Amino acid sequence: MSAAGMIAEARKSLGMSGRPNTITKEYASRHGDEFLNASWCDMGITYWARHSGNASAVLPGGDRAYTVWHAQDFEKAGRWHSGTTASVNQAKPGDIVFFDWGATNQIGAIDHVGVVEKVLGGGRLQTIEANTSDAVKRRVRDSGVIAGYGRPAYGGGNWTEDMVKKLPELGKGDTGEHVQSVQGLLAARSHPEVSMTGKFDDATEAAVKAVQRWGGVDDDGVVGAQTWPVLLRVH
Repeated sequence: MSAAGMIAEARKSLGMSGRPNTITKEYASRHGDEFLNASWCDMGITYWARHSGNASAVLPGGDRAYTVWHAQDFEKAGRWHSGTTASVNQAKPGDIVFFDWGATNQIGAIDHVGVVEKVLGGGRLQTIEANTSDAVKRRVRDSGVIAGYGRPAYGGGNWTEDMVKKLPELGKGDTGEHVQSVQGLLAARSHPEVSMTGKFDDATEAAVKAVQRWGGVDDDGVVGAQTWPVLLRVH
């Protein structure tokens, strides 16, 4: 996971315009056709995060199309910074910046979102934004319209990475206490149909695939380096 990867993915979409488009079609494929022609600024962030391998860092609450909920996800994770000039000057490339055209700095009033490409100083940021004039464009924004920003934990989960390196890859037919741990984590993630038997059965595989889809990783039903961090994600 990296801020550079997130920004590089956003740059690939520069110039995309109109809807439905690649971003809204992919979001709608997971969440329903009503999103094909909906406001797509946060769908853009979701798309870039997933395609750059940054879903767990950028989307602490999973896929988002509604900016207020996304900002609240960062606030719950303790990774929210207000939109004062002093705070904006401390922003970093890769931060997810939220805007309130009414200039209130209130999360509930947020209208729009983008990703920080450069910090320009003087309370100004250069951003890449989807659905700005119905297109993906670079913008320069100042603290007057910046409600705040979320700081994704790019590479900040080193303890998770170290732990994952020691954990086995598990799939259908495996048994043992690590499988039991997976089943306990699945039960904690609203999958009561999974019993802690220590046997990686059909119900366990189906629940793993559901959690993988939620976490933005390949839904292959195998618990490995990509999936352990999703199961271990703290809210």
